[in-house]
Amino acid sequence: MTLGDITFQTSSVPTVDASLYNLSPAQAAFFKSQTGIDNDEDLKRHILEVQAKAYKIAPYPCIHGFGFLRLNLSNFPVYKHILKLGRERPNAVLLDIGCCFGVDARKAAADGFPAKNIIASDIVNEFLQLSHELFKTTPASYPGSLIPGDVFDPEFLSIVTPSDDVSPVSAIDLSPLKSLSPLHGRVSAINAIAFFHLFSEEKQLYAARALAGLLSAQPGSVICGFDNGAVEKGIKITNLSGIEYQGFNHSPESWSSLWDGEVFEKGTVKVETELVEILIFDKRHLMMMWSVTRL
Repeated sequence: MTLGDITFQTSSVPTVDASLYNLSPAQAAFFKSQTGIDNDEDLKRHILEVQAKAYKIAPYPCIHGFGFLRLNLSNFPVYKHILKLGRERPNAVLLDIGCCFGVDARKAAADGFPAKNIIASDIVNEFLQLSHELFKTTPASYPGSLIPGDVFDPEFLSIVTPSDDVSPVSAIDLSPLKSLSPLHGRVSAINAIAFFHLFSEEKQLYAARALAGLLSAQPGSVICGFDNGAVEKGIKITNLSGIEYQGFNHSPESWSSLWDGEVFEKGTVKVETELVEILIFDKRHLMMMWSVTRL
């Protein structure tokens, strides 16, 4: 089976394990407020039902280990800046790419970024449908946009040179969009958490160029993420819950030079990276938190 460019044997995929379910107080408060389910056991039952459906579609480790419930973006230093863009920049657009259920997008909407200006996008359309099930919404009741598509499909997102037009953008109705290309140079913030590390080195560069074309040239426009990291770039083997995943991991140095010099003209962006160790299934795992901000 393939998840992005990461290949593993389907026979080794673990079954779902309800014992891994563990909401923090902040997570519990958020999902209760969003779903209207106040009882802890009822909320757990609801989330487990959605997890089981999603895991049959694509057995990502983040679904098996309930990583999709983490409020990742809201714990990043750049999050306050993104919310400020939503409050203060006219017609600011937030894109949550490779969003799974779009939890970060929903959290940003709950925290004040105008929902009508938020797009959550994933290649797996069923995940977007399950987003409505998870949050107990419908396309009519939730003003955010959920757009399925493949970043590597030029019909969905073509590659263009990053915009140098810093003038304010006009308002755009996101609801009828079927692709991201109409947003070239219009997106103020892109959340790409746990996205790039699914792909080969070549595809990571392609995706970076594709997403860079969406980013507004206005100073402060930002793309951020959280991916498998390495002290030295290269192909790494990761063992999660007994499954070996092989993928390409960037180092802070290689990731910085990719964005500042290859994707964007050197000196026109500020790249910030930080390697952090986290526990996944009781094993230490090296991750890289990063952001690229237009100057």
